[in-house]
Amino acid sequence: MRTTFFLAVALAVATAALQAQTGNGAPSGSHYNLNIIGVSHDKSPNMDAGSGNVIFVDLGSKNVTVSTKILLSQSADAGTFQVLDKNGTDGEASFELPAPGSYTVWARALGKPGGSSKITTCATNIALTGTDAGVTICSTLNEVFVRGTGKSSFRNVTTALTTITLDPVADAAAVTACGGTVVNLFDPCLLGFFWQYDNNGLKLLQVRFYPNPA
Repeated sequence: MRTTFFLAVALAVATAALQAQTGNGAPSGSHYNLNIIGVSHDKSPNMDAGSGNVIFVDLGSKNVTVSTKILLSQSADAGTFQVLDKNGTDGEASFELPAPGSYTVWARALGKPGGSSKITTCATNIALTGTDAGVTICSTLNEVFVRGTGKSSFRNVTTALTTITLDPVADAAAVTACGGTVVNLFDPCLLGFFWQYDNNGLKLLQVRFYPNPA
């Protein structure tokens, strides 16, 4: 009992020290910063395809959800993160990132209070045939971000943004093909990975990618 108490105190102190390093809940150290910005008017289709670390999506509202596909492709370099198409106001944007395992993902909602958004990792189920071929499946796990009043802190969203958790009944064919209910991003048992970004008025989602300690 005494050992458990002191262990709990030590963990609490370590966590507090980590929080103090950045003041916003995120780890300290170098990182790639991606800003997903909700806008009320569509961007020009002629805007630069990539450049910068920004993706624009439709804003939506508290009562109207607008969905954007952020298509994901695997980078050849383990440390490369890059926006390939920043205009998601036409329904699709694209982002390049490494296969999971070498980094963690943290995110927080910013902007005017009142908005919210949800991210779900999805892919195409290649295990299905016939009329069901090419059906999109989405993870049963997602992350919801709400911009309240006051300070907004980062939280670890690595699992939801780098894996797909399959439904063992509805996705039975994929579970068999992938060898389990949890599938890593870019596993070849699925194709066409993307984040489904459902926006209800959130003006800014800040996403950070931190390399794992050496």
